[in-house]
Formats: sequence, C-alpha cells, structure tokens
Amino acid sequence: MSKQILLNAFNMNCIGHINHGLWTHPRDTSTQYKTLEYWTSLAKLLERGLFDGLFIADIVGTYDVYGQSVDVPLKESIQLPVNDPLLLVSAMAAVTRHLGFGLTANLTYEAPYLFARRLSTLDHLSNGRVGWNIVTGYLDSAARAMGLQQQPEHDRRYDQAEEYLQVLYKLLEGSWDDDAVIADRAQRVYARPDKVRKVEHQGEFYKVAGYHLCEPSPQRTPVLFQAGSSPRGLAFAGNHAECVFISGQDKPATRAQVDKVRAAAQAAGRDPQAVKVFMGITVIVAPTAQEAHAKHAEYIRYASPEAGVAHFASSTGIDFAAYGLDEPIGFAKGNAIQSATRQLQDSAWTRRRLLEQHALGGRYVTLVGTPEQVANDLIAWIDETGLDGFNLTRTVTPESYEDFIDLVVPQLQQRGRYKTAYQAGSLREKLFASGQPHLPADHPGATYRATYTSPAPTGALHHA
Repeated sequence: MSKQILLNAFNMNCIGHINHGLWTHPRDTSTQYKTLEYWTSLAKLLERGLFDGLFIADIVGTYDVYGQSVDVPLKESIQLPVNDPLLLVSAMAAVTRHLGFGLTANLTYEAPYLFARRLSTLDHLSNGRVGWNIVTGYLDSAARAMGLQQQPEHDRRYDQAEEYLQVLYKLLEGSWDDDAVIADRAQRVYARPDKVRKVEHQGEFYKVAGYHLCEPSPQRTPVLFQAGSSPRGLAFAGNHAECVFISGQDKPATRAQVDKVRAAAQAAGRDPQAVKVFMGITVIVAPTAQEAHAKHAEYIRYASPEAGVAHFASSTGIDFAAYGLDEPIGFAKGNAIQSATRQLQDSAWTRRRLLEQHALGGRYVTLVGTPEQVANDLIAWIDETGLDGFNLTRTVTPESYEDFIDLVVPQLQQRGRYKTAYQAGSLREKLFASGQPHLPADHPGATYRATYTSPAPTGALHHA
C-alpha cells in the first residue's frame, strides 16, 4: 500500500511568517492575527481539509542582523510583532475535534517545571492533541533580551536540551502513575499519595525538587517535533524526536537528509521508520495551469524579496546588506542555524542571487500548477525522498489553504495518498496509527514511566 501523505499547516502567531510581504495583498487577512476569530476560523478550515496539524513556529528575539537594525523587520513585519503560540490552542481546540497543534517553545528561556505544567494543561484541554517543537534558539537578540551577552555555543545548547528533556520526562512520565487519580467521593480521595512521587533532579543546568503539578494527561508527553540538521542536532533528533522538520531544495539532497534522520534514530536504538519527516513547501494551485501561473505572478508582485533575505540574514548570522548586489558573500562558521550557513558554503552566492531566490519572500520549494500537477509533484517528493509529509506554508491567507483543500486534497484522495477521515485518538495515535497515546517503548522517555508503575510509598524520583 502506498504511503499516505501527512500534512501540517505551517503558520506563526504573527503577520509575516515564511513568504514575506504578502500581508500587503488585498485578499490577505494576516493582519487579523490578534483576534481569536482569525485562529478559530483557520482551525475549522484545516479540520475540514483533514490536516493532521497546525504547526505554529515561534521566535524569541528579533531579526536585527540585516543592516544591523530592525528597520526592515518592522516595516515588513518579518515575524515582528509576534505573539505567544501556546495561548491559541484552547480556543482552536474548542472548535475542532481532531486537528493537532505543534507548538514551538524555546527551552533556553522556559523553566522546565512550569513548562511541563503548560504542556499537560494544553494536552488535557485538547484531549491529547498537542505536540512540542523543541528549539534551543539561535538569535543573539533573544539572549540579550533575556539578560545574556549572547547565545550559548551551538552544541552546548543541545547539551542543555538533553538535560531539559530528562527533567520533563521525570515530571510528565514519572511523577504520577496512570492510576493515581481515583476521584473517590465517598472516601474523600481524589489522588492516591502512594501513586505520586516527588521528582528530585540535580544536574548541570537544572535543579528541580517537586511534584508534577498536573495529573497525567492523555499523551503524558506531547508528540515531540524537532528541526536540527547539524550533526549534534541529528543526534538529538535520533534520540528524542518523533517528527523531524527539514528544509529541502532538491530531491537528492532531501533524500540524503531523510536518510540521516532515520540513521540517527536507528543509532539511538529506535525504529527508524517510527520518525516522521516533514519538509516545508509552498503550493500555488488553480483549476488551470494558466490561472496558477497568473496567480503566482500576482503574488510575486506583492512579495518582498528583501524581507526574505533579511530573515535569512538572521538565520545565518551574516549581514547581507553589507554586500554589493554582485559581491561574493563570504562564508564564516557562526552560532546560528548551521543548515542555513551550509547553503551558502556550498555555492557562490551574491545578494542578487539571494533576492532572486526569495522572489516570493521565502526560499522553500514552490509548486505551481493544476490540482493534478500539484498532487503528482507532492507524491513524487514523497516517493523519491522517503518523506512522510509536508509543512504547507501560507502565502495569501486563508486563500492558500482554501485552494489546497478544495483543489489538491480531492486529487490526493482519489489516488489513495491522503486520508478520507480522521482516525480516532490522540495526535500521536493519528500520526503513527499505533493505538497508543503514550511514547513508544523504544523511546528514551518511556523508561521514566515504565520503571515506576508498581505501587510504592510516596518518595523521590531519582531516575538518571
């Protein structure tokens, strides 16, 4: 049986996300991002299209590398202003039954004890439809805003992330047994003390002594997303991630990235096929090829290539504004996103070439065509690269999602490559068809729960 395509809408709690400048298009509604109606309408639309999830990106800090200022980010709203992504979930969960929510949170600036409570709360309120996109940050502007001189060194951030996950697993998986809550009114016992344990963690980065504040949520640990593609990031993903987000430009390179992700999972003792790999992609579709290309040309007229390059400047840590249009851009290893800087290292880039690459305001692969053409292209990407699905970016919102749902989804369904109904259960059960809402047995987080399932006196959890 051919692999069915998984699909997330890729968005952000802001105006300009990936394809910059399109907020100026007369049909775009992204300036309404501050209203609940904007998000609840989007959630209902995506559930109508049977999307697996709404993947909400986030940053802490501002893009101040390009021109050494925030002038372009402010004028073009390049992820500035940006609101908290987690606060959107309750409202969207209330108007949907199946749509998942992949939420980005930077662990560098989130205390694990309180963050564990926020995750459990949202998992409860959504009935098990929450995922966490684990990021460690890459903006020095964020570090300065949070009282640091600069970001910790790249690999050092992953060292901290490893310990952060240990703390979360202890809280989410190990502090409460599944049967701790009995809610017995007659005996006046809501939770059994012998089924709840104190977590005591003494590590290099974190010291925690306390009980998890929430009873076990449907998934306990949310579905774990991650996007690192450096050697250290891949090792982290292989150990922890259930879904990995990559950025591909061509099929051979994407195939190589997918293979590396699966190899990393296997090296960590996990089933390599248990990791779902998603690629960011932009789709512009219309009933005829002529209409699709006309729409693409129309969108380009409103897009901002400079805003796209300004965004990319902070991803690489290189001030492209300091270069002439045709001056070769020098590569230097930095402390930002390593996959972004590798793109510059692998070819001779100039600012003119970058502006051309960012004609639509972003640099993701863009498919333009009829519903049949787009469906064929998406299937080819899956079959030739080993991808499991896509994070579909927005261009003009909500038009780009409406077009995809009304035109492309039926084509994929006719080919048997996209679901015709949601499966029951949590987000994890839907993505993996496992019938199991919790972390699988071969995941390192599962050991924090499995070791502590038998009744025991109230005590401390010292799992290493």
